[in-house]
Amino acid sequence: MASPQRKLSDADYARLANFRYALRRFLEFSGNAACGEGLTPRQHQAMLVIRGSDGGRASVGRLAERLCLKPNTAAELAKRLETGGWITRQSDAGDHRIIILKLTRSGKRTLEKLSHAHRRELRQIGPEITSLFVSLMEDDKD
Repeated sequence: MASPQRKLSDADYARLANFRYALRRFLEFSGNAACGEGLTPRQHQAMLVIRGSDGGRASVGRLAERLCLKPNTAAELAKRLETGGWITRQSDAGDHRIIILKLTRSGKRTLEKLSHAHRRELRQIGPEITSLFVSLMEDDKD
């Protein structure tokens, strides 16, 4: 049987609010950085999924899964990235129904630039986010 939860304090709510605020600041930075490179935040995330996948290649299905999108939405996102010159789309050799996505040279350069900027930002904001996260986890043990 689940034990009753303690009543949250004003400090608990303040920590939760501060954690959400720190995350929002990072996401705002990320969105602005992507827009500065001519990408939407979702396009940037898609490029990260592709580059972070095995062999730097991802299927449209994996893109949909990792971005929590419907497959047709992921397919449209891939088409826009291809039109922008950031990725290529190719049918899988073993199953032509599967579309494989891969970054172009331009896509790799753009993603690398964005990734360096994000790592710099995370070095600045990371300690704050980590501290807030740890404090939330410690309080949640009861």
